[in-house]
Amino acid sequence: MTSCILLALKRLASLSVLGVLFWNLGFLLQSSHIPAGGASTRDKPLSILIWDLPFNHNLNLSGHICATGRHHKEGCLLTSNRSWLDQADVVAFHHRELQRNRSRLPRAKKKPGQNWVWVSLESPTNTKDLAGWNGTFNWVMTYRQDSDIFIPYGVLVPHLSDKVDIPKKSHLVCWVISNYHRTQKRAELYRELSRHIKIDVYGKASKKPLCPACLLPTISQYKFYLAFENSIHQDYITEKLWRNALLAGTIPVVMGPPRANYEQLIPGEAFIHVEDFGSMQELATFLLTMNDSHYQSFFSWRHRYTVKLYDNWQERFCTICDRYPSLLCGKVYPSLEDWFQNERSGLPGGP
Repeated sequence: MTSCILLALKRLASLSVLGVLFWNLGFLLQSSHIPAGGASTRDKPLSILIWDLPFNHNLNLSGHICATGRHHKEGCLLTSNRSWLDQADVVAFHHRELQRNRSRLPRAKKKPGQNWVWVSLESPTNTKDLAGWNGTFNWVMTYRQDSDIFIPYGVLVPHLSDKVDIPKKSHLVCWVISNYHRTQKRAELYRELSRHIKIDVYGKASKKPLCPACLLPTISQYKFYLAFENSIHQDYITEKLWRNALLAGTIPVVMGPPRANYEQLIPGEAFIHVEDFGSMQELATFLLTMNDSHYQSFFSWRHRYTVKLYDNWQERFCTICDRYPSLLCGKVYPSLEDWFQNERSGLPGGP
């Protein structure tokens, strides 16, 4: 029995002379749920329909995918077969495909208690056409920590190690960039910093494209990596930090949300923030004059943690299975645009 039914019982409790009976029954049902990370007591698997596969990726959603491989979530089924619309418990809509094929959205929910999830990993700056979805979605699934279903680009997981191996360094600073626009903040900072220090630039926007298998081995040769986000938003901390820098074994020089926001996810001594310096000349001097002992200290976190990337869409969608028992059924976002564009006032370092 799902949390939707629990909510209904609680509402009945406030209206009926049998309120105490209903409340106690609801409490007993709630106590029968396994906490997040396991499956709830259900007669059949939780079914999740992926309306459009993100970026047309072939996810090979064959049966109980969340109970196999590295997902290990029993009682949860993913499918992209739209004929399941009338029986799916949850329907997930990835925004990129949604905004391109708006007419293909189902007219209404086909099953009582069915919940619709809006999914996106893009920042508000790069997300368009939100105004037309008022009152459409029950839950949001994004990189924001205040999402109903939080899907970060990466996390640090506990991992004790006596020895930390740092890749051998032969170069100083590099940047990998696919889409370069001169008006972006990151482009402005790069131009200013490059006046004071040599920066090797790779990627589609440069004359040095990298094959996927070449990315990490190339970056690992550098002491510092410019993990500059394409836009600055609450919690918008992408693979530029997690994969390109931390996983590659180099020190990230970050440009994105304030330092305090980064420190909610990684230790403060694991990165350098551009806002720690009064100018790009000061930052360049800091990078050029750092001694070996100071450099090694930026890797102390690796004695306690290791990097886990969330770059697999199967795994991301299986996160719904974990969160489902604790999600509020019947909730609706009156304005998706208001929620996504108006970030929380408590953004670290903000007003």
